[in-house]
Amino acid sequence: MSTMSSSPATPPSHSLGAGLSSLRAKWGWIVALGVIYLIAGILAFGSVFFATVVSVLFVGAMMIVSGVAEIISAFQVKSWGKFLFWALLGVLYVVAGFITFQNPLLAAATLTLFIGIALVVSGIVRIFLAFGMNSAAPWGLVALSGVITLVLGAIILAHWPLSSLYALGIFLSVDLICAGVSWIGMGMALRRST
Repeated sequence: MSTMSSSPATPPSHSLGAGLSSLRAKWGWIVALGVIYLIAGILAFGSVFFATVVSVLFVGAMMIVSGVAEIISAFQVKSWGKFLFWALLGVLYVVAGFITFQNPLLAAATLTLFIGIALVVSGIVRIFLAFGMNSAAPWGLVALSGVITLVLGAIILAHWPLSSLYALGIFLSVDLICAGVSWIGMGMALRRST
């Protein structure tokens, strides 16, 4: 008959408990990060046009980085057809990134148009999905979400291209504020659990 040994009091270093315990020790840094996000979001609301330009320039920088990565990965492909495809794709990304830097307002107008269209399509799809759900599922919330998304996309498209001067900046501001509140909430919850 074997006896059961008690488990050690400290969790293994790869467990969820160990991860939470290391996060609890850094709750102050998490709250500070949330405050930085919150301040950045409030400042972005102060100048949504500037926030729009920053958003577009960030997208342009990411396009250039992605393009360079595509070109580098093209040299690791064995066949000429695939090499040319990857290299051409990378060059297109890099060129689009530089065009974004050269004319951020045109890029903002293009991105805003795509976002407006995507929101309208997403809203319509959510509404159709809601009416296809069974009565036990929260179809009303899905339908409401679809209507809000559809209306938001329609407002952006109705005021386009003027909406391109502020829409991306508002999205960035709201995202930064929501992220900041989330980080602050998580840090304070970790502090209370210590």
